[in-house]
Amino acid sequence: MLAYIIRRVFQSLLVLLIVGLVAFSMFRFVGDPVDNMLGQERTQADIDRLRGDLGLDQPFPVQYWKFLGGAIQGNFGVSYRQGRPVADIIVERAPATLELAAVSGLFAILGGIGLGVFTAIRRNGLAANAIMTLSLIGVSLPTFLIGILLIYVFSVELDLLPSFGRGEVVNLGWWSTGFLTQSGLLALILPSITLGLYQMTLIMRLVRSEMLEVLRQDYIRFARARGLRERAVNFRHAIKNTLVPVITVTGLQLGSIIAFAIITETVFQWPGVGLLFINAVQFVDIPVMAAYLMLISVMFVAINLIVDLLYFAIDPRLRVDGRAT
Repeated sequence: MLAYIIRRVFQSLLVLLIVGLVAFSMFRFVGDPVDNMLGQERTQADIDRLRGDLGLDQPFPVQYWKFLGGAIQGNFGVSYRQGRPVADIIVERAPATLELAAVSGLFAILGGIGLGVFTAIRRNGLAANAIMTLSLIGVSLPTFLIGILLIYVFSVELDLLPSFGRGEVVNLGWWSTGFLTQSGLLALILPSITLGLYQMTLIMRLVRSEMLEVLRQDYIRFARARGLRERAVNFRHAIKNTLVPVITVTGLQLGSIIAFAIITETVFQWPGVGLLFINAVQFVDIPVMAAYLMLISVMFVAINLIVDLLYFAIDPRLRVDGRAT
């Protein structure tokens, strides 16, 4: 077990170094931030001075090494656009994104597993077939279109829910939350459904497929032959084995919720780090873009590592193979 953890941690660190290198290399081709920071009457001396102050006149390996050294210490530099430390800006924006991702993830997991089990058990029922048909909407339609449709129905036509913004928030130290206000909770509904709908339908269809496969196994037939109730067979034996392969996909989907929050935050003008990244791209704010991508990479790698360890702990076959090697 310890050797497996050390090997996975080493692989995760290697992935982060590669992702950081690729991301930092790409930013050299998105534009020159000096063009946006200086006016039309700038001189070459002004350009050279600003590039020197920003460290853009140094070789690429030196810039990347300084970026990694600062990132390890939590220092991502100063935003070219706002003139403030990037870490402070991300700390201000992170609560909005994390709360949106938490609600969306909860919606996706509970809805996906619940509907997946229901459609597997009642696979020939009218309600199950209707749910499977409607699930095609969540799989096929792009996220931004789902958000626009929800805004049109519930904000424009029915005037029930807000169409943009985070609503009123309460500051709890450095954390700002919308969970404690009515307008904050209402503002969460549409963006969380928009962000979590695709993941929910994906989890639902995966759970249904795995559940149907498990229900055809011999030990399920044996459990029924022993006279166990159908509820006990489904929820004590079948669902436990169904969720083992679902863990990996579910964990990765939770990571993608935060990564894909960019689109949802743009549609609903949600003041999170996703919208911050979009504004940074428009202004060629390289420190903000680099910090965002590195944080997303760390989150993905951490979730993937946790999922692998959970999978290793749940599935005894992996533990046997690990000892054999």
